[in-house]
Amino acid sequence: MDSATMFRLSADSILLLHASFVLFVVIGLVLIFIGKFAHWSWIRNFWFRVAHLVAIGLVVIQSWFGVICPLTTLEMALRAKAGAATYRGAFVAHWLETLLYYEAPAWMFAAAYTIFGLLVVVSWFWIRPRR
Repeated sequence: MDSATMFRLSADSILLLHASFVLFVVIGLVLIFIGKFAHWSWIRNFWFRVAHLVAIGLVVIQSWFGVICPLTTLEMALRAKAGAATYRGAFVAHWLETLLYYEAPAWMFAAAYTIFGLLVVVSWFWIRPRR
């Protein structure tokens, strides 16, 4: 295996680790909320909750100080050494921009917003707020 392939595989491994980190933070919170209502005891595990808090805490602190995630920096350095394409800025910003800012017909946005709004209305009646 040549060095370019090794660098590219290493960069892909870092990307997988990074995506796993993001999923842990996002899905972890969702599962905590679901688990509250489903009475799952594991969501109350001290070490899981500490790891989750530390993970999002690191992200918040990095964003406050304008620090690009070290995983992003490492991945981009490895991609550059492999001669592969890189992206500018932070990992999450790049992928959120890719997912959020795309061109589509106006009716698609209207339909998506309407469906989302209906889900919010349904949730109001299905999961009643307490006074």
